[in-house]
Amino acid sequence: MEHGYLTLETGEVFEGVLIGANNESLGEVVFNTSMTGYQEIITDPSYAGQIITFCYPIIGNYGINALDDESISPALAGVVIGDLCETPSHYQSFQKFSEKLKQAGVPGIVNVDTRLLVKTIRSRGTVKGYISKKIEESFPLEEKTPLWVDQVSTKKVQFFKNNGPHVVLMDFGYKKSILTALLAENCAVTVVPYNTPFEKIKSLEPDGVLISNGPGDPMSLQKWFPEIKKISQNYPTLGICLGHQLIALAYGAKTEKLAYGHRGGNHPVKELMTGKVKITAQNHGYVVVDNSIDEKVFNVTYRNVNDKSIEGLTHKNYQIQTVQFHPEAHPGPSDTTYILTEFVSKIASVGETRYAIK
Repeated sequence: MEHGYLTLETGEVFEGVLIGANNESLGEVVFNTSMTGYQEIITDPSYAGQIITFCYPIIGNYGINALDDESISPALAGVVIGDLCETPSHYQSFQKFSEKLKQAGVPGIVNVDTRLLVKTIRSRGTVKGYISKKIEESFPLEEKTPLWVDQVSTKKVQFFKNNGPHVVLMDFGYKKSILTALLAENCAVTVVPYNTPFEKIKSLEPDGVLISNGPGDPMSLQKWFPEIKKISQNYPTLGICLGHQLIALAYGAKTEKLAYGHRGGNHPVKELMTGKVKITAQNHGYVVVDNSIDEKVFNVTYRNVNDKSIEGLTHKNYQIQTVQFHPEAHPGPSDTTYILTEFVSKIASVGETRYAIK
C-alpha cells in the first residue's frame, strides 16, 4: 500500500494511503453522511465523475455482497475514507471493499482526516480534487466537462415482463432499486435511453413514465426539455431527483447549485399537505430555484426542513408528480415508498380506462 494525496483545487492537501485501482483521478469532491450502504452509494450512477468522502468513520466492515449494486459498474471518480476494514464479517460478503474498487478501476485513499475534509468542503463549497501519489503543484484541468448522463444511461431498450401496468423508465442514470420497486408493484417496465423522443415513447404505449435520477448539471440536458415536456403532458409522469429538476426546467423553472449538496440517508422533508416530516435518502447537488416556479402551474408538495428548498411538485392540470429525494431509498429509510405505490395505483386505473375504451 502506497502513500498518496488528495489535493483540492483550493490548495488544501490530505495525506493517506492509496487503495483500489492504481491510477490517478480528478473529480468533484462531495460527502455522504449515511452510516451504512456504502456498496449502494459507490454504485449509484448519480455519483459519476465525483469523489465521495464517507463521513462515517469505518467503511468495509460488512464487505461486498452480490445483491446491493445499484448499477453494473461504478461510475464515480474515487473514494475518501477514514478507516478501512479489510476483515468483513457478514454471511453474504464475498469481496472486500478495496477489492471492489480495484475491480471497478476506481482509486481510493484511506486514513484521511475525513472530519477535517468535510469541514473544508462545507466552508469552501464543493471543490474539485485530485487523488494521486504526489502532491499536485499545479492543479490539472479538464478540457471539457463530460455529459455524465450519456456515459451512464443504457444504450438499448430493455423490457421486464410483468402483469401490472406498463411503466417506461427513462434512464438518466437510474438506480436498480427503482426498477426493483416497480417490479415489486407488479409493473411491466421498459427501460429506455435518456434521449428517447416522445414518438418512440408513444409507440411503447406506456400507462405511465418515470424520469429517473442521474448525474451532473440538469441544464446540460437543455436540448431535451421540449421532449420531456411533451412526454409529461401525455402520460402520468413521476420524476425522481434529476427527473424532478428536468421536469421543473421543462416547464420554465430554473435550477441552481448547492454549496455542498444533499447526500445521505437522514434528510428531513416536510409534506406540506399533512405537516408530517419524512426522513429521506438524497443524493443531489442542484435544486429547483424557489421563486422560479409558476404557482399557477405547480403546487409545491415537499420542502427540506433544514434549508427550506423545494423537494417536490405536482402539476395543477397534468398528472405530473416530482420528488427531489429517493422514495425507493436503498440505502436509507422507507418513509416515502408510498409515493411509488400511489403512482403505480394511479397509472393502473388510467390503464384500465384506456384499455376499456379500446
